[in-house]
Amino acid sequence: MPTTVTSTGAPVNASWEDLVSSAVLGTDRRPLRTEEGAAVSPSALLDAAAAHTVRRRAALRPAVGATLPAPAPADLRPPLPDAARRRLAQLLADRSAQPGGGRRGSAPDLTELIPQWLASAGAHGYRAPAELLPALLDAARARTDLRPHVLAFAGPRGLWLASLNPEWRFALRASSRDARRPDTSDPAAVRRLWQEGLFAERVALLGALRGKDPGRARSLLVSTWSSERAEDRLMFLDSLRSGLSADDETFLEEALADRSRNVRATAAELLSSLPGSALARRMADRATSCVNPDRTGGTVSVAVEAPHECDPAMQRDGVVPVPPSGRGERSWWLGQLVEATPLGVWRERFGGRAAHELVALPVADGWAGELHAAWCRAAVRQRDPDWARALLGAPSTPPANGPGTASLAERSKLLASLPPSERALWVAGFIAAHGLSEAFQLLGVCSVPWDAPLGRSVVDALDIARDAGSYPWSFSGVMGLAERCLNPAEADRLAVLTTTPDEPEGASPGAGGYWSEAFQRLVSTLRLRAAMDAELSQGGAG
Repeated sequence: MPTTVTSTGAPVNASWEDLVSSAVLGTDRRPLRTEEGAAVSPSALLDAAAAHTVRRRAALRPAVGATLPAPAPADLRPPLPDAARRRLAQLLADRSAQPGGGRRGSAPDLTELIPQWLASAGAHGYRAPAELLPALLDAARARTDLRPHVLAFAGPRGLWLASLNPEWRFALRASSRDARRPDTSDPAAVRRLWQEGLFAERVALLGALRGKDPGRARSLLVSTWSSERAEDRLMFLDSLRSGLSADDETFLEEALADRSRNVRATAAELLSSLPGSALARRMADRATSCVNPDRTGGTVSVAVEAPHECDPAMQRDGVVPVPPSGRGERSWWLGQLVEATPLGVWRERFGGRAAHELVALPVADGWAGELHAAWCRAAVRQRDPDWARALLGAPSTPPANGPGTASLAERSKLLASLPPSERALWVAGFIAAHGLSEAFQLLGVCSVPWDAPLGRSVVDALDIARDAGSYPWSFSGVMGLAERCLNPAEADRLAVLTTTPDEPEGASPGAGGYWSEAFQRLVSTLRLRAAMDAELSQGGAG
């Protein structure tokens, strides 16, 4: 037991535990004593504790230092311009601010501009500032929609930093497939990963091979097809959409006999996308036995006789026998047959008529809706712009009276088959004729930034709604799209809309003020986007 000499010169023979007990209970109840047996004072206790502490620390052995991580890899991309770096810091700082809720006000929503900023910075090929990598990874952890852009922008240093923090492990998972994917030119490495890799790695490998050598990817899949799980076979089969060709037909025909219904359905869908496939011919034979020209009257019309049964051969070719609730069996079967039939068949069947002429023909016995809806699905599947135009019709025509379908979801899919400029022009015409209430889905398939006719059409429709005294929050979704998708060059032209209008009789109380704020926010956001683009275009800075 160590002996400590106090400042009074009296030696105290006590352990650390004795000192603690006396300090806690008090020197009156648990006194410390010198070697001669005399009680020591409280100050002597503190002297002894201080001396004991120094003795204990001096006797400690130094701990082994932690192993330093490997240095961060180099990122040779050019640095951001100074102004762009400051802008990114501002966007990320605003992301972490607490939402205010309630009225949005006239200030731009910076968090909604982060994806656009990241995409632009990536297009310029800049590297992320090292000091902002933690904030970028935090943003990507909170918002999955940011992850692809953040990880591309953060580059190798971002992955290095993510490896040091468990909260950022998502970045390692997202990049693991590329990191472990072998060189597809090495057959042994490809075979090894295909046989031993994780499912996600195998899907990525198949996709990489499919892009370079579709036949080799198909052969790899065939080699283990019979031993794969049903859900895995479905995902692997879906990868054949890339580079689909007649060379895949034999394999897909065999997949029509798969024990999984979902695999059979996907194989049938892929085969029907090949106009020259045997399945497409079989479906065409069935469909043309149901849909034919009727020349009994003075003009040609379309006669329809839906199938009376769904035989095993139809089911093998992907026709689902049991319809959804509320659908009749015969119309359900007919729609599937027409959807899987190559659209060129109908031109031949109806005397060389073009798509818009076929769609305009009268259809007997109330089958027009079912037939046109099936043609819409076929046009989307086969990505046929002529049929898409015909089924969309004139944008000024009310959806319920149009040649194709009144479904806005189906119309959006048809629009995706058209060139971007034509798509934007059609949606602009639709908005001019019908307003914004049904246009949100259609706007979602238009390229960004919106072409000038589409942008003007959206703004004009918003202005009309404002003049009518409508609730501005009824158009908040479209206004949000406009902030992100309008061409920033439109900002000055829209400044006139930021004033508070006189409220017409019967208008929603206070609507004018809300509209003024909404347009102020729109103009401010467009100017901010223009500034962001200019900052990113300045060239690298030190």
